[in-house]
This record gives sequence, C-alpha cells and structure tokens, in this order.
Amino acid sequence: MKIYTRTGDKGKTRIIGNDVLYKSAPRINSYGTIDELNSLVGLVIANLSDKTKVFKEELEEVQQLLFDCGTDLAISPTDKKHEFIFEDNGAVEWLEKKIDEYSEKVPVTKKFILPGGSKTAANLHMARTVTRRAEREIVALMQIEPINEAVLKFINRLSDYFFAAARYSNVLEGVEDIQYRNSKPVFR
Repeated sequence: MKIYTRTGDKGKTRIIGNDVLYKSAPRINSYGTIDELNSLVGLVIANLSDKTKVFKEELEEVQQLLFDCGTDLAISPTDKKHEFIFEDNGAVEWLEKKIDEYSEKVPVTKKFILPGGSKTAANLHMARTVTRRAEREIVALMQIEPINEAVLKFINRLSDYFFAAARYSNVLEGVEDIQYRNSKPVFR
C-alpha cells in the first residue's frame, strides 16, 4: 500500500466524505493541530521518568480520544455516510476528576506559574499550549461550519488537565513551581 496520493503536491488534501480542501483550510488546521497534539502526547509518554510513569495509561487514553476528535474534525459537513465517533461518554468527567485529584496534591498557588520545572512538567505544559491552539482553531472552524461540539468541550477541559498534571509531575519529581514574579493573585 502506498501512503502518498500526490493530492498534496498542489496544496490540497481529501477529507472524510471525499471533499478536497486546501491544506490551509480551517478544518485541516483544526484536525492537523489535534494530530500534532497527539504526537506531542506520545513524546510526553516516551520521556516519562520512573516517578512520572503513573501518567502513562491515562496519557495513552488521551491519545485514543484525540484520534476520535481528529476523525470527527476531518468529516465533511456534507458527508452523509460517516457519523461522529467521539462521544463524551464520561471523558470530560474523567478529566475533571483527574484535575481535581492532582489539584489536591499540589501546593496552593494564587499566582501564575512559569511553564516548566521537571522534564515531564515542561512537556505537559507544551501539550497544554498546543491544546489551547487546537481549541482556538476548532472555534474558528465552528464559526463557519458545523462540528461535533463534544470535541470542543473535551479539548477545553484537556488543557486544564495538562496544567494540573504538569503541576503534579513537579511534585512527583520534587521540583517547585516558579511563580511569575509580576503576577497579581489570579486564582482563588
């Protein structure tokens, strides 16, 4: 099986439903960023330490869910043959429980913190920022075409998960978060 189609040679790609779009189209940007994020999560997993390997299974689950999100974003709004496959089915609630669990295990902060710390925390913060970009691109897409809104809700919560996991990974590694020196209290 050949993996190249030559469609991209003219700056276009085919999405689910057979529409051909320019690679700069909002739909392509949205699911392309989800793909980038999924690869970044794979990098986070590959670089987990002995102390942070507790994240491995849940990060692999996040990857599975991201594939579903990307699939739904790649479906043409005119396609009648394919249905959305991402259904919340408790995914947002699962993330919220993880966020709450990790937030209870870290020092209280009322100020912004610098992204970084341990290698795992720095990688998770990078995943958080790519998630935020994916969210912005999904919002831009939904302003012009219909999307599976469950995807947007999941991605919104996922960035909060990465923040909480990054902070908790610093705790696991014994690394203190560094507060942004000019931050006024923002968290209550």
